[in-house]
Amino acid sequence: MARYTEDVQELLKLIGGKENISAVSHCMTRMRFVLVDEKKADTKAIEKIKAVKGYLLPQAGQYQVIIGNDVSYSHSRI
Repeated sequence: MARYTEDVQELLKLIGGKENISAVSHCMTRMRFVLVDEKKADTKAIEKIKAVKGYLLPQAGQYQVIIGNDVSYSHSRI
């Protein structure tokens, strides 16, 4: 997981910080955030993070970041 540490820290900052996350979950290829204020998320900067493959516009209250299937979730924490 160490190789993703910088990307995770950058994503957390660009999503608006821990205080802007009311919930987070994941599947094989995405991280799903429920944000307090979606306007705080810097989507253009998030797309530039090396591990990020894209994003989906907020749907059903979720801001989804596509990270692909090469990131292991078993030890990841925000």
